[in-house]
Amino acid sequence: MSSERLSVIDEIAVVRQRVRAWRTAGQRIALVPTMGNLHDGHLALVRAARAEGVRVVASIFVNPLQFGPREDLANYPRTLEQDRKQLEGIGVDLLFAPSAESIYPRGPGEHTRIEVPGLSDILCGASRPGHFIGVATVVCKLFNIVQPDLAYFGEKDFQQLLVIGRMTEDLSLPVEIVGVPTVREPDGLAMSSRNGYLTAPERVLAPALHHSLERAGEALREGRAAAEVEQSGRAALEAAGLRPDYFAVRRAADLARPERADQDLIVLAAAVIGTTRLIDNLRVRRGGLHDRSD
Repeated sequence: MSSERLSVIDEIAVVRQRVRAWRTAGQRIALVPTMGNLHDGHLALVRAARAEGVRVVASIFVNPLQFGPREDLANYPRTLEQDRKQLEGIGVDLLFAPSAESIYPRGPGEHTRIEVPGLSDILCGASRPGHFIGVATVVCKLFNIVQPDLAYFGEKDFQQLLVIGRMTEDLSLPVEIVGVPTVREPDGLAMSSRNGYLTAPERVLAPALHHSLERAGEALREGRAAAEVEQSGRAALEAAGLRPDYFAVRRAADLARPERADQDLIVLAAAVIGTTRLIDNLRVRRGGLHDRSD
């Protein structure tokens, strides 16, 4: 781990030059893309990359293309110096924090976009039209800029993980996508930058999202039908004071609705508390609970 101060690089050409030097020296590269306002969930991605003995590039970019017209782009927390210090402390080799102008020189509205059909317009994609187009587009750009061997993403955003995996496969990008288990607060709430929007009373209610998933996992293990589990999950969220967006049991491989023979499932939920939308999920294997979260 270097003792030098981690500098913030905002120029694409400088990133490419640094990465090229590492490759010339025979080193492998890992990328950890983030939107900043880092918490232990993000840092777990970096630690997983460091464990591979590779050069680690972290990016911080609040991507306007993945925010809808009524979403919180303007208010999304930007804490670059605090983030830089955290990344420096755990051995990130390069911090890439570009401006929107450098990523979208003609503006997001005029930029070429990437869509992953099927996966992009269900669940969170149905609630946030265009969101995953923005995600796939910016991640593809970051891959082309950094050209990593590995890229790390949190399993909390499971649909995003699948979208990026499909995009990478379909475009024949030479990047291995690595999912890292969800990091949780002691009461089960999945760590998220949006948790900071919760008021104190809302924070007390928030763990109900994870608890509803745990109960759904137990029900599936006991053999209850997916439709019944979904209905019970929505009712549990409403009873806890949350406004459910969706509560869905899907096949983990592709988020298709499960057939009776499918064993590797995932329960996904999104709910609003006050003005804050939270998401979470739980992997379930029929015949036994399969929870990979920390």
